[in-house]
Amino acid sequence: MRILQLNLERGWRGGERQTLLTLRGLRAAGHEAELLARAGGPLARRARDEGFVVHEAAHIVGMAVCLLRRARRCDVLHAQTAQAMSLLALLRPCLRRPMVFTRRTAFGPTRHPGRTRWKWSRADAFVAISEAAAHAPRALGLEVRVIPSAVEARPADPPAVEALRARFALQGRTVLLTAAALSPEKDPRTLIEAVAILVAERPDLVCLHCGADGAAGEEARERIRALGLEDAYRLVGFQPRIEDFLALARVYVSSSRFEALGTSVLDACLSGVPVVATAVGGHLETLAQGRGLLCEPGDAEGMARQIARILDDPARAVAMARRAREHAARDYSVSAMVAGYLAVYRAL
Repeated sequence: MRILQLNLERGWRGGERQTLLTLRGLRAAGHEAELLARAGGPLARRARDEGFVVHEAAHIVGMAVCLLRRARRCDVLHAQTAQAMSLLALLRPCLRRPMVFTRRTAFGPTRHPGRTRWKWSRADAFVAISEAAAHAPRALGLEVRVIPSAVEARPADPPAVEALRARFALQGRTVLLTAAALSPEKDPRTLIEAVAILVAERPDLVCLHCGADGAAGEEARERIRALGLEDAYRLVGFQPRIEDFLALARVYVSSSRFEALGTSVLDACLSGVPVVATAVGGHLETLAQGRGLLCEPGDAEGMARQIARILDDPARAVAMARRAREHAARDYSVSAMVAGYLAVYRAL
């Protein structure tokens, strides 16, 4: 089959990573996988560097023109983002090809649910990355298949790990790690306040926060200053090699208020790092059955208690991390994800 993947985002986040993993998996399975992406963006650049056919456009009109030219040469059109699905929905009468949409968020349609249902119903197959992401379309009466996103085990680079240890002066420190953009739904404030509670009893503790700046960035920086946490809470920006940071961590923490799946949590699981996360969305699925510790969103004291439980009981932490690693390797592999998509494509 020839499958055109569509992802129109400008940056590099979870959806773009999953698009590239899907391209790789389809090629490994013997299919022709092409990409329509934002011109000059990181996804287009990385896919082209790996030898994929990439169609680039700088704006939505150019993307529409490209689709009209390319679509009928493809067997399936796969929208990997909501914006891409909007484009497919509008052009559907002209494209006349089977369409697949993957939903990656757990937000419900807050405005114009009828319009949202119309757009989603234009897809011939609707895929959600978790039960949490499937809830809203099912509530609108749509049939949804759950195909979880994938994660790959990437070994840390020992010299790079030691360089990070020296760079951030981590010798003798207990390291917490989170990887999330500084956006309101990721709720960095709660994690900052949890760290403030912990360092009162554990002055050696330091939290490294990897992630791009965002709408909650200024509030986070102000809160760090107000609590005197400049040494204990470090905003280190987006990091392409999160595996090197995971090698330094005793605990991985996610403070998200909404999370469709949480592939950063799954990265931590694959790396053998025990996880504390909020009891929301996909966290409830990935960390069930003793694979992690949960706390309520916005509860800094509860989060601090769960982190302390892991730090105070190394044997329990090791057993929990082992269960999580086995689950992530089995249920969230690239081969499992691609097999799910291929079944959908073939059915269409």
